[in-house]
Amino acid sequence: MMASMWMMADRGRRQALVLILCLIELSAVAGQARYSIPEEQAEGSFVGNIARDLGLDFARLISGKARIITKGGRQYVDLNKDKGILVIKERIDREELCGKTTPCSFSFEVILENPIQLYRVTVEVTDINDNSPLFPKDEISLKIAENAALGTRFSLENADDSDVGVNDIQKYTLKHADNFKLEVQNQPDGGRFVEMVLQNPLDREKEETHSLVLIASDGGEPRRSGTVRIHITVLDVNDNSPVCSQPVYKAEVKENSPEGTVITTVSANDADNGANGQVTYSTAHVAKETKQLFEVNVQTGEIKVAGKLDFEKSKTYQLNVQASDHGGFSDTCKVIIQITDENDNVPTIQLMSFSNSISEDSPPGTTIAVLNVDDEDFDGNGAVKCSINSDVPFKIESSLTGYYTIVTEDFLDRESNPEYNLTITVSDQGSPPLSSSKNINVKVSDVNDSPPKFDHSEYTKTVAENNSPGLSVFTVSANDADWGQNARVSYFLQERDINGLAVSSLVSVNSDTGVIHAVRSFDYEQIKWFEFNVTARDAGSPPLSSVATVKIIVQDQNDNAPQVLYPVQTGGSLVAEMVPRSADVGYLVTKVVAVDVDSGQNAWLSYKLQKATDRALFEMGLQNGEIRTIRQVTDKDAVKQRLTVIVEDNGQPSRSATVIVNVAVADSFPEVLSEFTELTHDKEYNDNLTFYLVLALAVVSFLFITCLVVIISVKIYRWRQSRILYHSNLPVIPYYPPRYSDTLGTGTLPHVYNYEVCRTTDSRKSDMKYMQPMSQSLVSVDGAGDDVPEINKQLSGNFSQMSTLVSHFLNY
Repeated sequence: MMASMWMMADRGRRQALVLILCLIELSAVAGQARYSIPEEQAEGSFVGNIARDLGLDFARLISGKARIITKGGRQYVDLNKDKGILVIKERIDREELCGKTTPCSFSFEVILENPIQLYRVTVEVTDINDNSPLFPKDEISLKIAENAALGTRFSLENADDSDVGVNDIQKYTLKHADNFKLEVQNQPDGGRFVEMVLQNPLDREKEETHSLVLIASDGGEPRRSGTVRIHITVLDVNDNSPVCSQPVYKAEVKENSPEGTVITTVSANDADNGANGQVTYSTAHVAKETKQLFEVNVQTGEIKVAGKLDFEKSKTYQLNVQASDHGGFSDTCKVIIQITDENDNVPTIQLMSFSNSISEDSPPGTTIAVLNVDDEDFDGNGAVKCSINSDVPFKIESSLTGYYTIVTEDFLDRESNPEYNLTITVSDQGSPPLSSSKNINVKVSDVNDSPPKFDHSEYTKTVAENNSPGLSVFTVSANDADWGQNARVSYFLQERDINGLAVSSLVSVNSDTGVIHAVRSFDYEQIKWFEFNVTARDAGSPPLSSVATVKIIVQDQNDNAPQVLYPVQTGGSLVAEMVPRSADVGYLVTKVVAVDVDSGQNAWLSYKLQKATDRALFEMGLQNGEIRTIRQVTDKDAVKQRLTVIVEDNGQPSRSATVIVNVAVADSFPEVLSEFTELTHDKEYNDNLTFYLVLALAVVSFLFITCLVVIISVKIYRWRQSRILYHSNLPVIPYYPPRYSDTLGTGTLPHVYNYEVCRTTDSRKSDMKYMQPMSQSLVSVDGAGDDVPEINKQLSGNFSQMSTLVSHFLNY
């Protein structure tokens, strides 16, 4: 009863010590948890509240996709994310998991994503007394000489109990042993050496055989035991027993040594002769696994490798080699075999977490992968170094022991490199070193960080005027280095006013293709060129854009005929140029002035005399439009001369305008009036003076009103012409009215006569005053008119004659 209470107290102290060590480790290491459970628990049994112990809430477990990662072994524990607890996934057999190793535990990692968090969990499996002690054989047969000395020891095979601690074998009991006693010795490796010691002499004549029972008992609850029967045959006298050359043999052998490799040789000597002196060797009290690894030569005692040695499984083996003679005497030689490590395990790489896509705007230090590196070798053979290829913007960092993280080292640019191939290489420090590698591919996802770029910052295009609306002018193009939606470019016009018109009323741009169309027909005379901006905008968020300037130059077409400014063609009045009969050759009759609102060669004008009453009298200046006499005027020349002048531009095809020029060849005004008005004078005059006075008054009134109407009409006409020229942006060509001098120095244009007339009812008081010609008061602009004095002289003479005739006519 006292022994049972003592064992229970010892068990409680051990459990409390384990609990205290676990608490100390948890408080020192952040991100770790440790639990203890008994073996053979049913599936679904509670292990621990992982959420509470790690300070995590249920939402974090679900959003972080919490999961359990094991390193190649079986997964005994499962995670219930809804409750945040760990439960048993399958039955755990401590003996299968750890064998005799104590304490027995297994570890795994709980990993969460976004961000990546790693927690290490260790579960200790405690033993329950579910195995009974078991002897290798049901019966042991011994042959002992009857003259065996007192104190002779006979080794017995140990029982094996898969349990550990108090559940392991605690004591051996030998029953029905009158001549023997049992001694149990503890070995350094934790095993026990059971020997049966002869304490009373044997007498074969009294008792030839002895039957004993060896009982092995454990300390578990309930207590379990195993038995083996010992059958002893007493032999006749054999005085000497074999003696080992040395009590303990020590040897080393490399792991992975081939079968048949000699490890060492044991030897024992027997002083007897003959059959009693022949010694044989055998392994005794050795576990089944050990027997499969080594073999002992029965005759020579040579120990060889019989199986595959693995340093990672066991570093030391102990063999008990029994040297026996034929007389039943034996001695046990202890052989300790040390296994030396070889670099025979290649390091392994296991990806714990991996993101195969990363945004190009991720900052340096962003984690893309977590990996575990392991080498089952020891010391230098198990020390590993992990690296990645150097031509990528990533680096590898060590986090926990055996764990590495791959993070970005610099900013990424998808436009420069859309993906990277990483080669992870791990090597140990053995000789020769072993290594392994793993390739991963990381794609860089696009961010809208590149604006569209036009092929040119400025575009210039020439378009002929009078184009058809909807004409495709040309295409602007912009490229975006981004991908997908971020690279889809649309084109837009930037609204602005051009000469009072919105740019959208002139051109349009296709938002998808960038084709620029003319919305309306262009008129060079209204607008010669215009600029506008086209915006290229991508479909990213936020969108990026760039601007290009487009210049459209309108090309002139010959679409306007020449316009004659002088002489003015009116429908109601007749204008004539007067040439005196005394005019010399080259006399300047008049000058036709015309303009063409086109430009360039389309506005180059040429003047031709198409028809004339007398072609031999006049000639036309091809470039300047001057009409001059080509011979001396004679009395035979008709007073009324009609000239048809055609003005033609230089376009293709050319356009033209026609003007009629009336010329009066006369020296006096009455001749002109009689010819052009075709008035018939009655030779018989009425003596009634009142009739003529009334007629004269009516004529003067009519002339006054007519002059007033003509002046207003001319003013309106000039105003309208100036407005047309102003809006058409045409070059200004001066208009030369009849009273102004020719600025080109080619002489005066048609003459102007000014009179001051005073009329009364009394014809004797009527008067006409001659005024100085306006041309005498004008000065030529360029001073090149050498014939101005001559022309003025001629005009003065003509005016004098005309004033005399009119004065006589009115007085009469």
